[in-house]
Amino acid sequence: MKIAYFNANLRKGQDGVTRCMYKMFEGAVDRGVDAIAITSTLPDPQDMIIPTYRVRSVPLPLQRTYRLALPGYQRFAPLLEKFRPDLIHINSPCTLGFGAMKYARHHGIPIVATYHTHFPTYPRYYRLSGLEDLAWRIIRYLYNRIDHTFVPTLPILEELRAHGIHNLEYLPNGVDTQLFHPNRRSEAWRERLGARDKQVLLFVSRLVWEKDLRILAGMYHRLKILREDFEMVVVGDGHARAELEHMMPGAHFLGYQSGETLAESYASSDLFVFPSTTETFGLVTLEAMASGLAPVAAKVGGAAGLIRHGETGLLAEPLDEIDLANLVAELLDNPDRRQRIAQEAHRVAQQYSWEAIIETLFERYEALIHEHRYRQLHRAA
Repeated sequence: MKIAYFNANLRKGQDGVTRCMYKMFEGAVDRGVDAIAITSTLPDPQDMIIPTYRVRSVPLPLQRTYRLALPGYQRFAPLLEKFRPDLIHINSPCTLGFGAMKYARHHGIPIVATYHTHFPTYPRYYRLSGLEDLAWRIIRYLYNRIDHTFVPTLPILEELRAHGIHNLEYLPNGVDTQLFHPNRRSEAWRERLGARDKQVLLFVSRLVWEKDLRILAGMYHRLKILREDFEMVVVGDGHARAELEHMMPGAHFLGYQSGETLAESYASSDLFVFPSTTETFGLVTLEAMASGLAPVAAKVGGAAGLIRHGETGLLAEPLDEIDLANLVAELLDNPDRRQRIAQEAHRVAQQYSWEAIIETLFERYEALIHEHRYRQLHRAA
């Protein structure tokens, strides 16, 4: 089996999509599968698990750490003609994904996708809400020309289906339960933040407006007016960071983190707060749960598929900073309830084993390749 993976960004750890993709790469290597990756943004050489190739691209105007491949497939066609993949897997509905889809259709190669990013929700955060319908038309055009699309949560799958997208299958993302674990908790970490006698609220994300940062800031201000028994920690970076720091005076901004440093920040906190309404899965929510945190998140999309309200977390009304602040305050005032929820969240997170999920993914690859070859033989006959 030979697989060609496509994603605009492959800088390791930059976002949840790349963390998932590296698990796919590891799965290919572990199974002896021949795989390559094509991207607009190369990882550091020491991070390359499989052969990785870059196509020409330009930086995105609003997020210059991300790059957009030039349209078409001519620039990577020679690579694929030499590699001869049995299947193509795209991970972003960008120009690179469209190019891969057109190449697959033109050359009769089966193609699958994972719906990682809910792009139709993004225009409203950049005063472009009139483009939301156009975004859905583009998404529908692409994914209905893909043989099979894996969707990580059932609420998002149902939303896609309601918008006329077909050939969908639920397949969640996983979490590294060895790395993200309550035993990473550090009292020294808490003391550095002045939180010896306080509870710590944690937010982890790229700092971009589509993560509903204004709702986060509004919640923070409402809590600060009423109480001083907590510290707010923000982990992540992005173009909105400077303005968000100005909006949240007194909060601790720790910048981008990964690996054991990130795991320590999770486990050393007490509550995870995540107001984003644009998540297809919300890997950071699952990482927080695995780390023994009670999550409070927006009742929509990925979080609604991960959290059972009152059991493994609390779900706030979307885009409602008052409800979010009230639910956070409820758990700050009831540490015993918070601890019960945190323990159940940790238990449930153990069910999201990357090993089982990746095994299912590669079984589906095999089945789809077999189905494609059967159809080809049937047509030839």
